Amino acid sequence: MFQAIKLKKVTKESNSELQQICFNAYAQNFADHWNENGLDLYLEKEFGKERLEMELKSNSIFYYYVLLNQMIVGFLKINYNPTFRISNHNTCELEKIYILPKHKGLGIGKAALKGIIEKIRKRGHKMLFLCVIDTNIQAIAFYKKFGFNFHSKTRLNDSYFKEELKGMNRMYLDLNNSK
Repeated sequence: MFQAIKLKKVTKESNSELQQICFNAYAQNFADHWNENGLDLYLEKEFGKERLEMELKSNSIFYYYVLLNQMIVGFLKINYNPTFRISNHNTCELEKIYILPKHKGLGIGKAALKGIIEKIRKRGHKMLFLCVIDTNIQAIAFYKKFGFNFHSKTRLNDSYFKEELKGMNRMYLDLNNSK
């Protein structure tokens, strides 16, 4: 069966639908990374109704649904004006990309990343960066296949996140020299 994978920009009107996929996709992928009630606190902080409303009104933050045959199976978040800059070039950050686990291994993440890179290029951005947990070997290998390179180390600053998982790699993709 042919599987159509698309990105659909999230609008202000679909806040509750966005919140649901954010909660589900993140929790299903990373629930075991948290101590105590840290997961619930993080979900509310990152994907609470007020936060999503504010970000959906922003001119620099965009959410996209990842669709598989018109069904939402994940989401991603791009920040076109990040506080951290990897270079003097026109830089943006892939803050979030999560696919529901039952849909992993189907090429959905690859198609979503290709699609968002094209959108970023069309906006004239020259550099894309992201942070990935340094023990997440599969994700790091995935990004390397796309041409992302290691830039620097950082740490996640959340007291409820498991200490051994706080190490993060910043990775970047020079959009002038990528596929």
